Amino acid sequence: MQFTDLKAQYGALKQSIDARIQRVLDHGQYIMGPEVAEMEQALAAYSGARHCVAVASGTEALLIALMALGLKSGDEVITSPFTFAATAETIVLAGGVPVYVDIEPDTCNIDARLIEAAITPRTRAIMPVSLYGQAADMDDINAVAARHGLVVIEDAAQSFGASYRGRRSCNLSTIGCTSFFPSKPLGCYGDGGALFTSDDALAQAAREIRVHGQSGRYHHTRIGVGGRMDTLQCAVVLAKLERFDWELQRRRELGQRYRERLAASGAEAGLLAVRDDRDCVWAQFTVLVDDRATVQKALQAAGVPTAVHYPKPLHHQPAYAAGHDAAAHPCSVRAAQRVLSLPMSADLTEADQDRVVAALVQATRTPAASVAVA
Repeated sequence: MQFTDLKAQYGALKQSIDARIQRVLDHGQYIMGPEVAEMEQALAAYSGARHCVAVASGTEALLIALMALGLKSGDEVITSPFTFAATAETIVLAGGVPVYVDIEPDTCNIDARLIEAAITPRTRAIMPVSLYGQAADMDDINAVAARHGLVVIEDAAQSFGASYRGRRSCNLSTIGCTSFFPSKPLGCYGDGGALFTSDDALAQAAREIRVHGQSGRYHHTRIGVGGRMDTLQCAVVLAKLERFDWELQRRRELGQRYRERLAASGAEAGLLAVRDDRDCVWAQFTVLVDDRATVQKALQAAGVPTAVHYPKPLHHQPAYAAGHDAAAHPCSVRAAQRVLSLPMSADLTEADQDRVVAALVQATRTPAASVAVA
């Protein structure tokens, strides 16, 4: 059983993917070839944002967004401590200071109610993370930002295609950033990402920053990075777009099926909440368990692969802990001890899903381990 079944996905899209890649090999424009602009136009239309800027990775998208805003040394960016390191990494690389706000225990997304208290005169932006494929409370976060003159950057590395109150992730704030890492809901065959905005000036800044700050060939108007997305990777994304809507629907169906099967088993208390005004595209299907190591070992013995997203909150990470209270953000600390991600992809079969559920139920019935209250 595959944790993310990319082989089955390729099998379904082989003809289109191979043809798209061959086209790039034939024209030979491996950097900023025509597929880059084609993908940008397609994804901007899909998201509803005016601009899509293809970049080298989701991490690069966040960094370029902060650089386009003109983040200065010492500027603070409020974000979640329960996320992949790239969220804080980019803030620090841009010269800023990450300020952590705890998460909602039932969604693992940043708790919008706690943000305003964390704002100081040095706060420049808020960077919520749409974790596991479900958008954070973006309207509430935008309202806080508007009251204080701040910019909101959605870290949507896991949520491209998700809906929130009738709008799509990456078009819910001033800037949205996503990743096309192979295991994401929309992935390429290497690293890739994109920045979305409807602000013309920010889009232009991002386009210049991704090519070393050039506004014209060898004319550098700002500090930049080598942040372009390869033409070949854009070709893969374009091919995958052909069945993306089907894949999203399948992810939603499989997520609901997981929830129903686990609830019927008596394990529903370990399920994350999905708010009524949004959906989840389940970049990871994550549950909460006690004695995670024991549960993982039992699942491994049953042939079920698992992963942990994420085992340590950022304020406990050596590179990002300085100046932060290790005892703070208890919901993030508790989540890091309990989260466990199960196999999920659009090509997961129902038979394999049933095997996962049966193995998890068996593993959590032991005295030492149980799916616990969220």
